[in-house]
Formats: sequence, structure tokens, C-alpha cells
Amino acid sequence: MIARATAHTRAGVSLAALVFGLALLAPWLAPFDPTLAVGPPSSAPSRQHWLGTNDIGQDILSELLHGARSSLAVGLAAGLIATTVGVAAGLLAGARRGLVASVVLRVADVVLVLPFLPLVIVLAAYVGTSRWQVATLLGGLMWARTARLVQALTRAEVSRDYVLAAHAAGASLIRVLATHVGPAIAPLAVVQFTQAVGMAIALESSLAFLGLGDPTAKSWGTMLYYAQARNAFLTGQWPWWVVPPGLMIALSVLGFTLIGLGVTERRTRG
Repeated sequence: MIARATAHTRAGVSLAALVFGLALLAPWLAPFDPTLAVGPPSSAPSRQHWLGTNDIGQDILSELLHGARSSLAVGLAAGLIATTVGVAAGLLAGARRGLVASVVLRVADVVLVLPFLPLVIVLAAYVGTSRWQVATLLGGLMWARTARLVQALTRAEVSRDYVLAAHAAGASLIRVLATHVGPAIAPLAVVQFTQAVGMAIALESSLAFLGLGDPTAKSWGTMLYYAQARNAFLTGQWPWWVVPPGLMIALSVLGFTLIGLGVTERRTRG
């Protein structure tokens, strides 16, 4: 089972590394400026334009490569926000009892029971469409599950005899959390981060596809939005205009999901 977990992790890291590589090297790998018309509109794939051009003559391959930067940036930022807030809230609620812990848990419960996707769509219409506004919105709505899991694990850890003994010997709460609770929740935090990144990439693409993304930023979601709005399916352009960004979204989500699965299996199998 350890080998299987390692295989999941390696596959996930390979896919994530591919996306990272495309995002980092996009300015050098992209054959054209994705914002400029560089060929005949709606042209099929050719030696000059490997994925053809869109309806205004922009190179689709260049859009795809630069789109990795926006989609990945939103995913990582939202995942970092959700994990940081969730871990901090979970530690606070798990290590302390009383009004503060009760408020944190009740807020987390409210966030968890609300219909997630409709809430994201409604709030996105008011918050704004820039990459960082979307990332902040998604991170601010995805922390609750992490907080609940970290709270339960923290509560279990601080109740162990050796932790109680350390606290009774004069160890501060911060030291107890850093020394004993931190190593226990670290694998959980990694799993929650990878899941949040994958979910944020998919959600950002969904919002952009619905017209709630930044129309001036190239992302996989905006590519799908313009492909649908400009009748790529009716004109037969969907194989090179719709499939590539859809495939990149799927591979990105799969990569981060596999990393989380590998960490979970390694943790549960010891």
C-alpha cells in the first residue's frame, strides 16, 4: 500500500509540475502574444498555429499557456487563504474552550451548510472579477471544512496524557501546539491545501465560464467562455478551442487531488 500511495503522489506531482512549468515558462513557450490578432480568424490548427486561432485571430496555444498563469495563481492563492484561515481557526477552537471556540465552530457550521456554488456565484457578482478578488472570495468560503477537521484533531491531541503533562510542567500553549499538535495536523493541512487548490481552479474556471471572471485576463475559464459565446460548437472549432483548456483544468485538478490522496494514504498506513 505504501508503493501505491507513492505512485499516487508521484503522478500528482508530475501533473502539478507540468502545469507549473507551463505557467512559469509561458512567456518563452508561447509563440505569440495572446492578446494580439496574429492570424486569420477561426483558422484550423496548422504548422504556424498548432491549435489554430480564435474568432478574432488570436493564437489559441498562446492563450492556453498564458491562461495557466491566471488559473494556477487563483488556485494557489485561494488554497493558501483557505488552509491558513482553516488551520488557525481550527487550532483556536480545538485548543480553547468557551465563547471564542463556540463562535468559530458556529460560523464554520453556517458556511458548511450554505449551498456552496450558488453562494459563490452570487457573491462573485458583487465582490468583483479580478483574479485576487476571486481568490480571496474562494479562500474565504473554503476554510470551514479545514477548520472543523483541525479542531477535532487538535482537541484529541491536547487531551493526550503526555500533552497534559507537558502543559502541567509549565509549557505554554503555543509551545504545546507547535511541538505536539503541529506535527499531527501537518499532513491534514497538506491534504486540505491540495484539495482547496484543485477546487479553486475548477471554481475559477466555472465563474469565468459564466461570465464572472476578469475579461481582460487570459485564463482557461475565459477561453471556455469566449468559445461558448462565439459559437465554437456550431462552427466546428471546439476540438482545438474547447478541449485543450478543458483538458488542462481536468489535469490540474487531478494532479492536486492525487497529491492529497497520496499523502492521506501514507498517513493512514503509517
